[in-house]
Amino acid sequence: MEYTYLSENIVKNQLQQLNNEQTLVLCEEIRHFLIQNVSQTGGHLSSNLGTIELSVALCKVFDFEENAIVWDVGHQCYTYKLLTGRMNRFNKLREKGGISGFPQPNESKYDFFISGHGNTSLSAAIGIATAKKMKGEKGKVIAIVGDGAFTGGMIYEGLNNINDKLDNLIIILNDNKMSISKNVGAMSRYLTKLRTSREYSNAKKQVEDILEKTPIIGKPIREIILDTKSVLRRAVYNSTFFEELGLQYVGLMDGNDVNALTNLFENIKYRKGPLFIHLETVKGKGFKPAEENPGAFHGVSTFDYMHITDPDNTPPDSYSNVMGKKLTELADENSNICSVTAAMKYGTGLQFFYKKHKERFFDVGMAEQHAVTFSAGLAKNGLLPVTAIYSTFLQRSYDQIIHDVVLQNANVMFAIDRAGLVPGDGETHQGIYDAAFLGQISDFVLFSPSNYSELEYWFEKLLLHFNGPRGIRYCRGGESPELKDLGCSGELFDNIFKSSNAKKAFITYGREAEEVMAACTMATENDINVDAYKLLQINPIPEKLIDVLMRYEELIFAEEGIENGGVAQRLLKLLHQQGYKGKYIIIAVKNKGIDHATVKELLKDFNLDAKSLFESLKGNAFE
Repeated sequence: MEYTYLSENIVKNQLQQLNNEQTLVLCEEIRHFLIQNVSQTGGHLSSNLGTIELSVALCKVFDFEENAIVWDVGHQCYTYKLLTGRMNRFNKLREKGGISGFPQPNESKYDFFISGHGNTSLSAAIGIATAKKMKGEKGKVIAIVGDGAFTGGMIYEGLNNINDKLDNLIIILNDNKMSISKNVGAMSRYLTKLRTSREYSNAKKQVEDILEKTPIIGKPIREIILDTKSVLRRAVYNSTFFEELGLQYVGLMDGNDVNALTNLFENIKYRKGPLFIHLETVKGKGFKPAEENPGAFHGVSTFDYMHITDPDNTPPDSYSNVMGKKLTELADENSNICSVTAAMKYGTGLQFFYKKHKERFFDVGMAEQHAVTFSAGLAKNGLLPVTAIYSTFLQRSYDQIIHDVVLQNANVMFAIDRAGLVPGDGETHQGIYDAAFLGQISDFVLFSPSNYSELEYWFEKLLLHFNGPRGIRYCRGGESPELKDLGCSGELFDNIFKSSNAKKAFITYGREAEEVMAACTMATENDINVDAYKLLQINPIPEKLIDVLMRYEELIFAEEGIENGGVAQRLLKLLHQQGYKGKYIIIAVKNKGIDHATVKELLKDFNLDAKSLFESLKGNAFE
């Protein structure tokens, strides 16, 4: 398709000059571009199709050289990236060397703030707006908040921190799912139009100023008018929550009407805030499969967008689905088992549990802190909760894990999804911290299986035969044939590669076992004897493993997690306590520089691929 208006320099050269009809054409060109490109690279599709008109209107009215925009969650920013000079880089979206699927300040000056996790935009925007005021800088700060973010408590902490001095703050609620405020028809639309016009704002200010200065009767009349207006708003909008917090509420408006949005933003561009604008958008707008099933097209791999016949197709098997099915099977026999998730029913494989045990399924929204403490409450009153959360999001609830679960020895089981390196999403979504931060808690039992059979065996064992805080972590995607062949021994650690009289040994856990075994095979082909051990229980580290490793002269720990505080360092401490005198090398993920790339590429970046491990084994790493 040839584009008439969409180009690399659309913002600087054309956007402001487009009339209403041309702007509509531009939006359709962007929609086609996103569908075509995301189908080839993968990425977040539904949310971005719903924010095309919003992004175009914002970029048409506001100059983001002077104004700042903060997205929440950042995966809805694709159109904004297109309109800020990155069109020619979309062929490598979320690929190594390409652009990120989230706002990334290192990528562009127009990406003001990293926002890979939800609930953060408002707090960040308040801070940015406050700094602008203190420094005397011009321009607005605009926070785009999805309705899902309003299920998290941090948003309300931010709202509580807004004061009338932040007249440079605009909050836009992109409501594509739930209805916070009802649309009551023509009267609502009329009052919205009236209240957002410059003429109304100017007249309102003039009347208030005149009455304020009128002796004796001016101030009482002004207060009566304000009280009357407040009552009218209660009647019309059925909610005064935002206005009670000092925000000027504007809404509900069609967030997919680009020309109406442009007029709105022109009218409020110079208006003193803080403003709260409530928009209703359609997730997956303009692409029928995504509109019919936005969840299935939230985050997608590559697909043929020209020949989609069943948008509700079941994804291929994965660790997430294996866990979900096993949990459902166990819940069939135990009525105390329940499940908790934080807005990730399908992502964590809990759709199977939901279908059979709906009354025992709890989705608390984008609120991981609440999910953990809620689970502790369930456990303290006799239920058996399984709390399924992505590793990258679990770190948000660390205080609750310690204070509300561990200190009370609450019988909570954590299913930690997306553990280890994650493809495509970049630095904000890596599951590289959980083994380290949970490993600091001596009373937290943590397992890391390498294949489905280990996951099923240890999931059941942990859930039904252990008590207290415990978890099982597993990677995104499915098992490889090499890992499947390992089977399940039922032991806390396994000797997965054996050589004669080996003086060197690898230690690892989880998916990294595949790279370690491949490195051992290379070593054998080069007449190097080496053994390899794979941990199942990574906290606490099994005491018997220490005894086994003491006889080796050189140990290499390959860890798909951060080095500082990780499993490898804890093992080293235990070895030193037993008097180990050999060489010990840790090959792990560094806590920075994690690009958006495939897992194989990321493993290579951190020398965790088989070839790099083999090179370290030859002696280079010990020099």
